[in-house]
Amino acid sequence: MTYGGVELYNHEDMNKLKLGFPKGSLQESTSELFRKAGIRIYISDRSYFPSTDDDELDVMMVRSQEMAKYVEDGTFDCGLTGYDWIVETGAKVQEICELVYAKSGFRPVRWVLAVPESSSIKSVKDLQGKRIATEAVNLVKGYLKKNGVKAEVEFSWGATEAKAGYLVDAIVELTETGSSLRANNLRIVSELLSSTTRFIANANALKDPWKKKKIENIAILLKGALAAEGMVGLKMNMEEKNLASIMAILPALKKPTVSRLTLPGWMALEVIMEENQVKKILPDLKRAGAEGIIEYPLNKVIP
Repeated sequence: MTYGGVELYNHEDMNKLKLGFPKGSLQESTSELFRKAGIRIYISDRSYFPSTDDDELDVMMVRSQEMAKYVEDGTFDCGLTGYDWIVETGAKVQEICELVYAKSGFRPVRWVLAVPESSSIKSVKDLQGKRIATEAVNLVKGYLKKNGVKAEVEFSWGATEAKAGYLVDAIVELTETGSSLRANNLRIVSELLSSTTRFIANANALKDPWKKKKIENIAILLKGALAAEGMVGLKMNMEEKNLASIMAILPALKKPTVSRLTLPGWMALEVIMEENQVKKILPDLKRAGAEGIIEYPLNKVIP
């Protein structure tokens, strides 16, 4: 396949998976997620074709808004995009797994209806005959139809928040925390959709045994990297007589690995736990007889 005279993918080598990588708001966080999963994506500002340390991947960057359609038509075997853009484009793709991360945190993002603080609009019913600006036109039209409201919906090319109260009566905008809306003196009226990142695949690609296994392998690694977020490993040694008191300090529902040392009467304990809990219990572990305590970061946790 060529684009502008440039060879996009080498089809002579069948053991290649065409991966769509999100450019834009998800780019940095997705790159970090892949790094923790053990797959390094080397992105250049001058190219839409990142290199990678995985020889079985061909990677191209496109915006999340376009990703689902390119996966649907087979340009990519798989890719990452938001659930919102799957809904917006109506693309028929296979969802491999949900990955709860976004531009600046590990939580869903929301499409919300917002108006100026001084607006008389209190609910979706008040939008009758009004004008709304948004990037997610189909999503908003579906929302209005569901609520029996007729309003004008126009595509916004950017600076959507600035248009509310001046160029349009209301906006539907994507937000993580709502801080930007508040900074622009906008009030959230309702939430249309909560969205998370999805790893999606082309239906025909999944019929190929090698591609199916490769896609599943990537999903396992990505989910493992997410599961490790905010988690650390903790190792320590102790005399056997102190085991019960040390176990009592560890958070409930944790199942440490305990093994005997070659030194008679001594044991080693290892556990995975939330990083923010470690600082609270380390002094107590020390007082209870734990020695040689080591805290170490985790890249992946595979259940």
